[in-house]
Amino acid sequence: MSDSGFQQSGLSDIQQRLVFLKVVVLVVISLLTLRLWQLQVRDGPHYLELSQDNRTSSILLHPARGLIYDRNGILLANNVPSFNLYVELKDVKDREGLIQKLVEYLNIDASEVSEKIRTQSSRTRVKLKGSLTLREAALIESHRLALPGVVVQPEFQRNNPQGPYAAHVVGYVGEVSERQMSKEYFEGLRQGSIVGQYGIEREYDQLLRGQAGSKLIEVDALGHEKRTISVDKPQAGHDLYLTIDFDLQQLAEDLLGVEAGAIVALDPKTGETLALASRPSFDPNALSRGLRSKNWQDILRDKRHPLTNRAIQGLYPPGSTFKIIMAAAALESNTVDISETIQCGGRFRFGNRTYRDWKASGHGTVDLHKAMMHSCDVYFYKMGHRLGIETIATYAKLFGLGKKTGIDLPSEQSGIVPSAEWKQKARGEPWYPGETISVSIGQGFVNVTPLQMAQVIATISNNGVAHQPRLIRGVRHRNTGQIETWPIPQATPLGLNPTFVEGIQRSLASVVSEGTARRANSPLVTIAGKTGTSQVVALRPDKEKETPKQFRDHAWFVAYAPFDNPQIAVAVLAEHSGHGGSAAAPLARELIEAFIKKNRNPVGESRQQRENTKRPVL
Repeated sequence: MSDSGFQQSGLSDIQQRLVFLKVVVLVVISLLTLRLWQLQVRDGPHYLELSQDNRTSSILLHPARGLIYDRNGILLANNVPSFNLYVELKDVKDREGLIQKLVEYLNIDASEVSEKIRTQSSRTRVKLKGSLTLREAALIESHRLALPGVVVQPEFQRNNPQGPYAAHVVGYVGEVSERQMSKEYFEGLRQGSIVGQYGIEREYDQLLRGQAGSKLIEVDALGHEKRTISVDKPQAGHDLYLTIDFDLQQLAEDLLGVEAGAIVALDPKTGETLALASRPSFDPNALSRGLRSKNWQDILRDKRHPLTNRAIQGLYPPGSTFKIIMAAAALESNTVDISETIQCGGRFRFGNRTYRDWKASGHGTVDLHKAMMHSCDVYFYKMGHRLGIETIATYAKLFGLGKKTGIDLPSEQSGIVPSAEWKQKARGEPWYPGETISVSIGQGFVNVTPLQMAQVIATISNNGVAHQPRLIRGVRHRNTGQIETWPIPQATPLGLNPTFVEGIQRSLASVVSEGTARRANSPLVTIAGKTGTSQVVALRPDKEKETPKQFRDHAWFVAYAPFDNPQIAVAVLAEHSGHGGSAAAPLARELIEAFIKKNRNPVGESRQQRENTKRPVL
């Protein structure tokens, strides 16, 4: 082959290689161009957001909750400055290491903190501890370089100035849970938001919680704030005025003391709740500021059940206070004439069973008036037998038993008004006539709450006109400063014969003046009422003092005053305290006298009024 042939062959090979090289270069350029398009056009906004997050952070600003006052402007719930500890998980590479460091500086439980952040995404801001002391906050700040992502943020902390007083009414707050956030009521809230968990705080949470704001800040490499870029201020919640009179509320709780029970006081003409006391109580401040899991479990396991609002959730046999309804049922159904008499020898024989009167020797000849005044069981045994369970149930429901009163608090109980239909559904058994005998004196299956019985006596005092109990008197709107007074719910006349109602009222006055409630008799005001003793277990009268306290009878007393112009209706339930006349009636008398003294002397001031003369009054 000649030299020229070799040259042509080499040139052709070089040209082929150049073509291949050009193709390679074009492919590389195309790939680079495609990658640049991907980074800058398609994924540009995503990387811009990431770079922005590396430089800025948005902080949720919790609003100040609305204030809660009693009817006279006494502060029941406000807000105080507090330091809370948060962690930005996106700035934390070693979570377990961070937890161990925090345990060295703070009084926190490592397992609880670990559980809080275990399931959270890396872009979440988690609250680790609330209500840091000044020492704790200073300690965290002094070690901030060793605590990446950890932030101490000043915020408002819910505070109940009155401590345990009115705790069951006002309630407490806490962080919104994941389960709550899935519900429509809490829609739009972010993790860490504070919401009402109990009482008025829960019932009117949407009015009280306000509107959260936000703050955009520039952060350093460890997630610590360098400067504020912008602020969207939170809007405080609206203020609430309750119908509660704190002076009466405090007295009612003090009267119960260490004993379990409830005292309810209503305005019979409006349904306004003047006092709603339940004991034992709890410290809402401890719950609002966050409890360790162990402490919370201790509260839940407490056999005295301090979180139970006995006024609306406690279910008890009404005992002889139920005779008010029995009297109305007997008269309205024409089952008995008001002047008809029967003979009480201390016992009533029905079938093969003997039902005993509380007075072994009996009450002799009694009519309805004397039967109410001396609480004659035999009289009402006979009336119950005549009426039958269905008629009794009809009138009990007419007075509001067996259903919620509708008071503006969560978790109210309905109680039980037994009937043949109820028993068949609840127990799959027929109703036996002997069971009617027990119901006729407020025993057996019938169960009520103290609030329901307060409403019963309020309705009788108001000549048979019922009002729905309520706790809110008005709201002050933060955006306008205007106070809106809430309307009184429409009254419900029961349609009772005025003559019969007047007769029952006279009997109730005699109960106090010369009957079973003489210890409620007051030189200050004429009180009308009815005692009751509800049996927990069957006891022999001569063995009562030897019986363990948890098996002793509950003491009831329902009353109203003044007799000729009722302004307050009261129900007292003292658990395992014995007889209503001796254990419950004196408590009602003292509460009523305090109310009368306070309202007869409008110029005088209560202790709280002297302490703060500038508080807002509705």
